[in-house]
Amino acid sequence: MSRQSMAEFVRMRYAELARTAYLLTGSPEAAEDLLQSCLMRAVPRWDRIDDPVAYLRRAMVNERTGRWRRLRRELLRSDPPDRVMPDATVPVAERVAVLAALRTLPERMRAVLVLRYWEDLSEQTTADLLGCSVGTVKSQASRGLVRLRTALADSLGEALNETFAPGGGTR
Repeated sequence: MSRQSMAEFVRMRYAELARTAYLLTGSPEAAEDLLQSCLMRAVPRWDRIDDPVAYLRRAMVNERTGRWRRLRRELLRSDPPDRVMPDATVPVAERVAVLAALRTLPERMRAVLVLRYWEDLSEQTTADLLGCSVGTVKSQASRGLVRLRTALADSLGEALNETFAPGGGTR
């Protein structure tokens, strides 16, 4: 692949890769930095990359894992990013709640859920990208879904109960 084909690839797949980076990092700014650094590292070897999407996903997971190891703990914001505009619809509230709940998970568990369910990758592909066994992917996905359901039941349950209170109609 040439540099021209890389530019075309980036134009076509940037939004998809940026979404993955955002789900891995929980921050638009960190996602942009993560994706840009992985793209820059891919430039010199672009001609040898057979599957650019898989390569860049793996690179983002590896880079993010390295950052987690270096920082050990990242201060995560509990409020949504400034760029998300408030919206009174239930789907938007659900999305914000899911992203907030996702940010509370440990890094490996978050990576498993992002790759398995947002990216719709198989257990084997997820295991290969994360450098772990399929059993680890299965257990992390199972535990992660339980933790997400608990967090969402707490946050969305209150919001939905207030919005759809019996006899009160919707607000």
